[in-house]
Amino acid sequence: MKRGVDYIGVGIGAVIFNEEGKIFLGKRGKKARNEAGKWECPGGALEFGESFEDTLIREMKEEFDIDIEVIDQLAAFNHLIPEDRQHWVALAFLCRIKSGTPKILEPEKCDEIGWFTLNEMRKMPLTIASARRLKQILERKYVSGLPWAKKNNKKGIK
Repeated sequence: MKRGVDYIGVGIGAVIFNEEGKIFLGKRGKKARNEAGKWECPGGALEFGESFEDTLIREMKEEFDIDIEVIDQLAAFNHLIPEDRQHWVALAFLCRIKSGTPKILEPEKCDEIGWFTLNEMRKMPLTIASARRLKQILERKYVSGLPWAKKNNKKGIK
């Protein structure tokens, strides 16, 4: 049986900002489970007995060789992918990198990585989960800005 297809899967996403207020995104590779060729906030499937936070920490280490800190839960929503007949419950968490520089460790799953502003993201082909309400969620939750944004960019959200 396959997660998201034969039963509802649970996906955990990391919304990772740097000090310039840019978001870390990965472009899904040809062997990705769904939405190949689209950009996303990276993450992975929740494993039985694993916490949300531990899922993100494990996935970011396995896929990008970075150690992250989970700061806050942003949202939970349905991630429906009609063309693939998939249904996921998606949880998004605000995170920051504690150590390491992101690099692609699973090239079959991820073609490219980079840091982008929310304005740049609007022009990119994003996954359904990354495109849906991300800016709204961040602006609503962090009206006064991100906790670690540089002084010259008080909000850290553009």
